[in-house]
Amino acid sequence: MSMFFVRPAMVLLLSLAGFGSYATENIVQISEENLDNLGIKLGKLEAVSQFPVLSAPAKVVIPPTQEYIVSAAQAGVIEKLDAAIGDKVVKGQILAQLNSPDLLTLQQAYLKADNTLQLVSAIYQRDKKLLEEGVISDRRWQETSSQHHSAVSEADGQKQLLEIAGMTAGELDQLGKKHRLTRQLNVRAPIAGVVMERLAVAGTRVDMLAPIYRIANLNELWLEIAIPQERMSNIKIGDRVLIENSEAAAKITLLGQSVNPENQTVLARATVEPQYSASLRPGQRLNTRIVQSSDKAAFKIPNAAIAQNEGKAFIFIRTQQGFLVTPVTVVGKQDGESIISGELTGHEEIAVKGAVALKANWLGLGSDE
Repeated sequence: MSMFFVRPAMVLLLSLAGFGSYATENIVQISEENLDNLGIKLGKLEAVSQFPVLSAPAKVVIPPTQEYIVSAAQAGVIEKLDAAIGDKVVKGQILAQLNSPDLLTLQQAYLKADNTLQLVSAIYQRDKKLLEEGVISDRRWQETSSQHHSAVSEADGQKQLLEIAGMTAGELDQLGKKHRLTRQLNVRAPIAGVVMERLAVAGTRVDMLAPIYRIANLNELWLEIAIPQERMSNIKIGDRVLIENSEAAAKITLLGQSVNPENQTVLARATVEPQYSASLRPGQRLNTRIVQSSDKAAFKIPNAAIAQNEGKAFIFIRTQQGFLVTPVTVVGKQDGESIISGELTGHEEIAVKGAVALKANWLGLGSDE
């Protein structure tokens, strides 16, 4: 009968090498004095509430509902421009002044309609009283009422044309009282915002509705993010967007339905959180990182703490017997760190450095001698 003896260390290596189910009893035995020799450093898990999904370039844009073109309501010559690019303006502020002969025509038509209305109104009040006294017939009253309604409509129409042209209620009131015509047409800001572009110069003649300024309200901004189409399944509405080298953040509000044929990306739109709008500029290009909230416990560890084997990720948890080889799921990466989840409490002490040496011992490629 032949007999042979196997060294204890070899028994450990053979048993570990043949252990394929990665059960919780899978222990790597390393003596305390050999931790430093193998370069093993211990650390704690860092709990996180969200994890990065991917990084992508983005462009800061103005929502179309927050951008306005200020145009000339009547044809004329620009006499003065009162706002420059970058100026903040308030609603109703005068941006430009035009010399407009067409404005004179509108004022004349308004005064004529107003005078007619006053005459017809006097007749209307007289006939109303006569009707009550039974002096006039119903037919005459109907004719008078019809003329009065027509005069009211005409005067209101002419007044609205002047309002569209840019005259304020105060200016219309002065016109009605003093009958003093003016060629000066004031172009006013329709909203409070910032002048983004000047589209005309002083001294030039412009036609009706010719653009003079572009103004935008910058209190709300969007990010247009180019997402690789193969990664779209990882992105969802509500995901948070962080901006590189900035505290600004946004939230995904739209996922595009078409792919850009030139670069095979899909547009994702994110609305910038209002408190951060002032730190961004329309047209600015920047790098973003999309993160998601974790619906289960997740932890941040150094990449060096993870060992890969057969397409799976493992970490080494310190125990009294050595290190427990524990499978984990890598849900995200950021720089030199990974976000993991698994059967973890968050109180474990793990090997944050030296995972290569532990993996070698675990798979039987080395020993603790």
